[in-house]
Amino acid sequence: MNERVFHSKTILFGEYSMIFDSTALMVPMTKFSAHLRFASHMLAQGSAASNASIQRFADYLQDQPDLKDVIDLQMLNYDLYNGLFLDSDVPSGYGLGSSGTLVAAIYDSYAKQKTDDLLQLKTLFGKMESCFHGSSSGIDPLQCYLGKPFRITPQAVTLLPDDFIPADIHVFLVDTGIKSNTKPLVQHFRKKCEDPKFLNDFKTTYVPCVSACIDNLIEGKTEAFFSSLRQLTDGQLRFLRPMITDNTIDLFLEKPDFHFGVKISGSGGGGYVLGFTDDVEQTKQFLEGYDLIWL
Repeated sequence: MNERVFHSKTILFGEYSMIFDSTALMVPMTKFSAHLRFASHMLAQGSAASNASIQRFADYLQDQPDLKDVIDLQMLNYDLYNGLFLDSDVPSGYGLGSSGTLVAAIYDSYAKQKTDDLLQLKTLFGKMESCFHGSSSGIDPLQCYLGKPFRITPQAVTLLPDDFIPADIHVFLVDTGIKSNTKPLVQHFRKKCEDPKFLNDFKTTYVPCVSACIDNLIEGKTEAFFSSLRQLTDGQLRFLRPMITDNTIDLFLEKPDFHFGVKISGSGGGGYVLGFTDDVEQTKQFLEGYDLIWL
């Protein structure tokens, strides 16, 4: 078994628009991490629950015809019997990849044959992570597995430099204090998309905002980035209001006199709200009373 460490992740842009094959931008979040290990009498807290969770995952893989031969389930079940668990401090229900780290870790240690094709790997990870969310794009475990920033389109996964975000743009997370449940939120969104008018409006007005945010951030166009971010925030208020918690709605509505903007993180509905600013001190004052994490 490989004891490699897998870090949590943050989707900067593209969480819901990815459903329509739009561009998405992912970065690792090294504050939280997870790795496989074996329980001992010195370390038992939480290991039994994790072991049981992985066992359910192994049973799920066994029941999937296109997955059961990808993972060495015989070895995985043997290790589970001997106390295998995921030692993790990644918060569950916060959109940071708690299930993604598990999928990445299991694949890394138990895949019978690994692939270097990142799009193929994304598809495989999506099928594996569907055990936890009902459906999955696969990019969360892909980010956890690669541990590098990347931009993804339907055609390619492009790795980015660790320092690709311009120095004058600072990224932070705001804790909503509420756990999020991805599956019902995604189901709600898909149900909304059955309305042709909603679907057309989302594709023609919201999805281009996502691409603009990504392009402007990568190209270092600070002014254009915050302008496109404001449009994206307005789009989330319009199209994704159920994913914005009531205790953070004011942050989406506020327009302070410095570059500042927020958006949902992950599926929304709780967890963290993702923010961007060009003034750290003013942002700390503006968000006094909120629990912040700076990336």
